[in-house]
Amino acid sequence: FFSPCCARTMPPALRIGVIGGSGLYNMEGAHVVREVELDTPFGKPSDNYIVTQMEGCEVIFLPRHGRGHRFNPSEVNYQANIYGMKLLGVQWIIAVSAVGSLKEEIVPGHVVVIDQFIDRTKGRKATFFESGEPRAHTTHIHSLLPSPPPPP
Repeated sequence: FFSPCCARTMPPALRIGVIGGSGLYNMEGAHVVREVELDTPFGKPSDNYIVTQMEGCEVIFLPRHGRGHRFNPSEVNYQANIYGMKLLGVQWIIAVSAVGSLKEEIVPGHVVVIDQFIDRTKGRKATFFESGEPRAHTTHIHSLLPSPPPPP
């Protein structure tokens, strides 16, 4: 499903994170190197991070709902999941979701790359900055770029 072709197009030190949605608990073609269990200031992530190699690129995989779908969307500790990716040096995250569509031509099995989204998840913190310092504004504009910018 995912072939980054990292060895040919991206810098060798680039780490990509993949967060799997419902039904995606592992990645076909990924060679598992190790699992990493982390604690974060936000608590435990959904599962262990799975460090893999794909086509010469290190890819960190995390099943969003935990293996076996242990957490429903409102129970997923999104802050811990993202913070853990940062601790592991991930620079880009690809989040995969299994959702429906209102367009008849988009059917199960199709892959769609979105250019906007609405988060309707309820009952969880919506930001890293709800209390304490620093207070900051985060935006999703850059998260939806069509391709990564050049490395610094």
